[in-house]
Amino acid sequence: MPTNTRNTRHGRRVRRPAAAWAGALLAVGAVTAVTAGAAPARAGADTVTEYPVTTAAGAAPVGITAGPDGAVWFAEHGAGRIGRMAADGTVTDIPTSGPDTGPSEIVQGPDGALWFTETTAGRIGRVTPSGLLTEFPLPAAGSGPAGIASGPDGALWFTEATGNRIGRITTAGRITEYPVPTRDATPHSIAAGGDGALWFTELSGGKVGRITPSGELTEFPLPGGASGFPGGVVAGPGGMWLTASGGHAVVRVDHTGHVTRFPLPGPDSLPGGITRGPDGQVWYADQAGRVGRITATGAVTTFPVPDGGEKVPLRLTAGPGGTVWFTELLGNALGRIRVPAR
Repeated sequence: MPTNTRNTRHGRRVRRPAAAWAGALLAVGAVTAVTAGAAPARAGADTVTEYPVTTAAGAAPVGITAGPDGAVWFAEHGAGRIGRMAADGTVTDIPTSGPDTGPSEIVQGPDGALWFTETTAGRIGRVTPSGLLTEFPLPAAGSGPAGIASGPDGALWFTEATGNRIGRITTAGRITEYPVPTRDATPHSIAAGGDGALWFTELSGGKVGRITPSGELTEFPLPGGASGFPGGVVAGPGGMWLTASGGHAVVRVDHTGHVTRFPLPGPDSLPGGITRGPDGQVWYADQAGRVGRITATGAVTTFPVPDGGEKVPLRLTAGPGGTVWFTELLGNALGRIRVPAR
C-alpha cells in the first residue's frame, strides 16, 4: 500500500551517497561518424548563475525537472529529499520517508504532480506542488529504480537498474513490470520517443531498448558495446539523442536504427544528462565541468561552469523563461543558463 505524508521545509545533515552517477553512449544499426571540425563556440562563464542548496549539506542533487508551478524540482540523492527552487533561488525541501531513500530522477507527471524514483528504497514517489508525498513500493526488493518518464499512455515509465526490468505505474499507483531480455543490462535512463514508444539505455548491456505502451520490447545492440556507457536519452530533431561518456560523444539514432555519432570537444568530455532546450536544440551536462548545446548538424557550444570539474554537472532540464537548469552533484547547487538567442 502507498504511504502518504505531508512535509514542510527544514533539513538534516546526511552523508554523501557512496555511488557516483555516470553518463553514457548509444549506437544502433548503421553508423555515421561526424568528424570534429572547427573548435566549438564557447560562451562566457558569466552566462551561468549558480544557486546553492543551503537546506542540506551533502544533498547531492541528481535529477531535475520543471514543475507546473513555475519552479524547478530536483531529487536530493544524498539527503533523501525532494527540493523545490523558486526563480529567486529560494529552496524548499520535502523529506521522503527517510534520509537514505536515494531519490534519483524526477519528472512532471500527467496529473500535475512530480514523480520520482527512490533508488535505494526501491519505491516510486509522487509529490504534489503543495507538498503531499506518496510512496509506492515496487513488488520486489532491491529493484533499484533509476530513470523515469511520462509516457504517451498517461502513465509513468521507469527503469529498474538492478531488477533488470522496465516498469509502468499509473497515476493511481498500479504497477506493471516487463523483464529486459539481456541479463544484467542495467537499464538506466528512459524517455518518450516521437514514435509513440519509450526508449531506454542499457548501461551494462551496451544496447538501447524500445518498449511500446502495450509492453512489446525490442533491443538493439550497439556497435561500441557496453564500453560506451549508454546513459542519458531524450527525443530530439531526427530521432533519439543519447550521451556517450565512454565514447566522449553525443549520439543520434533515428527510428529506423541509423546512428550518427557526434564527438565532443576535449578528450575529457563526460556527457551525462541530456534534454531538449527551450530553443529546440539538444543540451547535455558534461561532468568535466561544462554544459553543452548541440545542433542537428553537430555544431557544439559550450558553457563553462566555474570550477565545474569539482562540481560535476550531472542532469538538466528546460526551465521557465527560456532557461536551462542543471544539477551539480558535488557542488551541492543548481545552475541556470539563460538560453542565448539564435
